[in-house]
Amino acid sequence: MKLYGEFLKEEWLKALGAWEEKIPASFVVHGEWEHDDNLKLWSELLKDESWLPKWNTVIGDYRETKIGFANVYGAPMATNIVHQFGAAGTDLFIQTGYCGGLTHDVKYGDILIVTEAGMQDGASQWYLPDQDVVKADEAMVNEAISYCEKKGYSYSIGRVISTSAMLLETVDMVNKWSDNGYTGVDMETATTLAVAKKLNKKAIGLLNLSDHLTQGDTIYSYDEFTI
Repeated sequence: MKLYGEFLKEEWLKALGAWEEKIPASFVVHGEWEHDDNLKLWSELLKDESWLPKWNTVIGDYRETKIGFANVYGAPMATNIVHQFGAAGTDLFIQTGYCGGLTHDVKYGDILIVTEAGMQDGASQWYLPDQDVVKADEAMVNEAISYCEKKGYSYSIGRVISTSAMLLETVDMVNKWSDNGYTGVDMETATTLAVAKKLNKKAIGLLNLSDHLTQGDTIYSYDEFTI
């Protein structure tokens, strides 16, 4: 008998009810509570040859490229997607979603290109037990910067810290993270980067601000600069 940590590629393909050709080369892992609208949108984008392997996941073809999308919330959900599909053959994971701003250098509307993530999410430490920070794939970071420059998109570059208990955040925590050089705080990026690194896959985080904590904004209250 084998348990999950001992599964090889063939066991994960069997668990997913798939074969190699059904596994996408790249996967968007989106961190957000409201999953329904996101799944509808991506199901429409990937409607060609679409496959729904899990309740929060759609895989299909976009411009003749097979892409996966999963809506996750928190480290355990991100782990389940990145681990299973990474082990089954996906090579690149793109963590998208939202973060709280920890510096005035990042603005609403920016794409935050994550260079590395602090591992306080509760899952990444199991994959990289001797680390407390995990880096994004450097080549993908450079690609993202070049793409934003080419398209004229507003972007920032920085580090995030990933936690598992957003509702326990305090002003003291936020100030400490900011003082330690973090640009944002989220719940999934460290997880995705760590699992991908453990499996020798590439990963990057591309986030937007949901709130700007150092400006006094929360997801429940906004000031005049938000709109």
